[in-house]
Amino acid sequence: MTASWNYHNPVAVTFGWGSLAQLPKLLRGRRAVVVTFPQAAQAGLLSRLEGLLGKDLAGVIDDVQPNPELTWVSNTYRQFWQQYADCVVVAVGGGSVLDSAKMFLPGVASADFSEIHAALALSQSPTITRALPMIAVPTTSGTGSEVTPWATLWDRTSAKQQKYSLHLPQTWPEAALVDPELTLSLPSTVTRDSNLDALSHALEAIWNINANPVSDALAMQAAQTVLQNLPALLQDPSNPALRVAASRASLMAGLAFSNTKTALAHNMSYEMTLSHGLSHGLACSFTLPMVWRMAQGKRADRDAVLAQVFGPAETDPASALERFFAQVGVSTQFSDYGINDAQAQELIQQAMLGARGRNFVGAV
Repeated sequence: MTASWNYHNPVAVTFGWGSLAQLPKLLRGRRAVVVTFPQAAQAGLLSRLEGLLGKDLAGVIDDVQPNPELTWVSNTYRQFWQQYADCVVVAVGGGSVLDSAKMFLPGVASADFSEIHAALALSQSPTITRALPMIAVPTTSGTGSEVTPWATLWDRTSAKQQKYSLHLPQTWPEAALVDPELTLSLPSTVTRDSNLDALSHALEAIWNINANPVSDALAMQAAQTVLQNLPALLQDPSNPALRVAASRASLMAGLAFSNTKTALAHNMSYEMTLSHGLSHGLACSFTLPMVWRMAQGKRADRDAVLAQVFGPAETDPASALERFFAQVGVSTQFSDYGINDAQAQELIQQAMLGARGRNFVGAV
């Protein structure tokens, strides 16, 4: 790590049990459009939002699906800007909801998402004519999207399936409202996989060429919290203290990788999601013990931070991490996800060449 570094995150964070009630204060009388998931109404969340926003609620988009698909975003984008061009976007949900909402923030001259898609396909930034503000309200404890500018877009309908990452100055949320109470109703598998996503964000921020002292401090505490907290949370999912700890870890991991970006495990995960259907949290985490072994010994400063995750008494942290995954019911073997040894090696080599893979300390 070089002696000179910088850390920047423009998102105003409000954290706390029951803090959803502060949403009107964050809006400051502005009109709002809510972007959320289909089950929000059945869960009673949508009625809570309607009660909080009252006359300031301009509309609701509640048909967001997991892993935002290009076709849906493209079909929704033009109508969105026709109806809600004067609104704050209030995104309430998991990573897919927050990512979907970010796709609507940048406005382009054509008012057609194809202009943004064309730029992404060329690895370029679209020309933005205006942008909407966003308040991000996560309902899972893993994505960290509430404090990052990145949004993942999936194209599964073209001949060549593709994953895109939209990230612009205009896609940083204005504010993040993190209320751990909103995670209480999560199914066990979603709780587990979202927490593993946060663990991946934390570790990927440490074995990263862009790491700095602030990201290290945030990432180390986030990783320690997930490792200590998740097994207990899965046994006692209604425990408020455990839910608060999980949401705090997710937020801190997000604040860490908002500056470092992710690394090798995430680059491998995209193919595992596209071709093998793994949830993002599972896809980007089951390889972490393997990647830890690949990172070990590459840079002394990174080894020093990684050593603090389990503490000096643990002489084989990668194996300790494997035991943790076994404890929460997750295999760390490619073969259990339909990948043979040759395919796994090919996947690793290709991931090393990817944009995120090149952030890994073992890739340089």
